[in-house]
Amino acid sequence: MRPLILIAVAAAALLAQMSPAASADEPVRFTDEETARILAHGPWPVATTRDPSNRVSGDPYAIDLGRKLFFDPRFSPNGYVACVACHQPDRAFTDTLPRAHALAPVDRNAQALANLRLQRWYGWGGTSDSLWMATLRPILDPRELGSSPAVVANGMRTGDTMACRYKLAFKRPVPDDDETVLVDVAKALAAFEETLTTGRTPFDEFRDALARDDQVTQARYPESAKRGLRLFVGRGNCAFCHSGANFSNGEFHDNGVPYFIRPGVADPGRHEGIRNVRASAFNLLGRYNDDATRSTATGTRYVQLESRSWGEFRTPSLRNVAVTAPYMHDGRFPTLRDVVRHYSELDEDRLHADGERILRRLDLTPNEINDLVAFLETLTDADGERRPMVAPLKVDCE
Repeated sequence: MRPLILIAVAAAALLAQMSPAASADEPVRFTDEETARILAHGPWPVATTRDPSNRVSGDPYAIDLGRKLFFDPRFSPNGYVACVACHQPDRAFTDTLPRAHALAPVDRNAQALANLRLQRWYGWGGTSDSLWMATLRPILDPRELGSSPAVVANGMRTGDTMACRYKLAFKRPVPDDDETVLVDVAKALAAFEETLTTGRTPFDEFRDALARDDQVTQARYPESAKRGLRLFVGRGNCAFCHSGANFSNGEFHDNGVPYFIRPGVADPGRHEGIRNVRASAFNLLGRYNDDATRSTATGTRYVQLESRSWGEFRTPSLRNVAVTAPYMHDGRFPTLRDVVRHYSELDEDRLHADGERILRRLDLTPNEINDLVAFLETLTDADGERRPMVAPLKVDCE
């Protein structure tokens, strides 16, 4: 019997080798577990609320003032640099450079501005605990706008229509205290930046069709994207960090990218971010937080400085990811394919020995890389890199 069994096994193996491979276009059928993981990435859009730490959050006059200031270079020492230098509306509110450049080069990639009210930490290292604090930081950074409280306050008191616009937004004249004016400018800018959102995507249409078992709409979603989505929520484990409707858990991780800015100079990432946010007079524990209950400051109050935070960076949202190249905190990867290949060929020895070890080398095939990229491309809305903005108000200050 044993020889017969061996012959049968060998014949079966040979038959399997001779059988045609499954077609790449064979319809993907998701399991119940996969479906649950997919549905967890929606629905979109997500309802947002006004920021209680910013009393002018959602105020039309503050949004209009912030919109004007976003494009205004009056605060830079050379009179040429404004927020728009690194966050351009026709480039998904980024600048397409590996590392941003304003008055001087900086060490990190300019992050796209979108869906900012869904974050709780700001910047690659979480140096800011509110959007208005994150907006204030580049105003003072000598490499970016290089301004000061005195320059900002003077610009608001003497600039064309600025004092009037300030009064409409904050319901008072520009105060004498320069630092207060500086913070208010940051809050007006934050009010405008909160309006920069992304729209629905092909993925959202598929996700919602999956939720209601709409087979017709599901069939319009490319099979390659479905295969990539299965990798994303399954073997790739991408959804661990890129979770929820905004495709980000908002936390900080070691992604296997070297954190040296240049030979001999390292970017501490989250470690430096924690240290800076806790030491800042502008954090949510300070006097400029408009939330009297300080409920917004819980994260700042309890965040701990740990050695493992060294070289960790914030997980960015993947919404509109196809138009926000280059990628990673230092902009080292010019294409999505390069990013996927990085995780496919990951050097696990580079990861923290005492860290969470979420990542594993994926060893993806070329076709799997194509599928994952195809899925990621479906996370971009119809506006793409040309982001719409709120229209300016007609104010009685002209």
